[in-house]
Amino acid sequence: MAIIFAGSNRDYETEASDRRDLHLPFGQAELIKQVLAVNPKTIVVMVAGAPFDINEVSQKTSALVWSWFNGSEGGNALADVILGKVNPSGKLPWTMPVALKDSPAHATNSFPGDKTVNYAEGLLIGYRWFDTKNVAPLYPFGYGLSYTTFALDNVKADKDSYAQNDVIEVSLDVKNTGKAEGKEVVQLYTSKSDSKITRARQELKGFKKVAVKAGSSEKITIKVPVKELAYYDVASKKWTVEPGKYTLKVGTSSRDIKKEIQVTVK
Repeated sequence: MAIIFAGSNRDYETEASDRRDLHLPFGQAELIKQVLAVNPKTIVVMVAGAPFDINEVSQKTSALVWSWFNGSEGGNALADVILGKVNPSGKLPWTMPVALKDSPAHATNSFPGDKTVNYAEGLLIGYRWFDTKNVAPLYPFGYGLSYTTFALDNVKADKDSYAQNDVIEVSLDVKNTGKAEGKEVVQLYTSKSDSKITRARQELKGFKKVAVKAGSSEKITIKVPVKELAYYDVASKKWTVEPGKYTLKVGTSSRDIKKEIQVTVK
């Protein structure tokens, strides 16, 4: 088995500047390709804090680890994950696009701008753009694997109808269906298909991380105040919760929704 460390450094990926493409720097894509050709059992570890074009890498390697910039103890932490002492449970906080042109700033020709920048995507930033425009990502927002698998069962809201000052409580059972103890991050998205305003297809409104032993289940509850469903009404100059039906979506990423339920806000 071989391990390749790839990605970027803090000189290449830094604040106050934008990369103009998603190519892996320093000829790393070719290096990974050549090593995988010799030894298919190669683990590719990406040390980076932002997306790169890893289409070919993800297709050819059977083990891809996103390690981020983890500081002085990062090596020990990574060794524990690779050796199976720790079950990884991280989730992507952004969407990994297939191509740069899929990202909203490029799809709307807003990048790089001039003296001023027009954010033409409006409310559809990040995963909201990909989900609303039906653009398939390489890896979706909220995505992440571990050494075990999970099932989400008995998803239900505490009520069918809510007042403006209520709190929506969604409960469910998280079952570890694999052979290793691990953690899952359950995500709750909301949507309103008949809204009178422009909305994203779905919006993350809550999440909860839970540790579950192999073969066991844990019950969790995700709470969302109804006021967090509000939008800013330009005409009245205040935050407003639109009454009507809302769909609550529970899953393990923005593209892996396991259950949908409908509730009403008065």
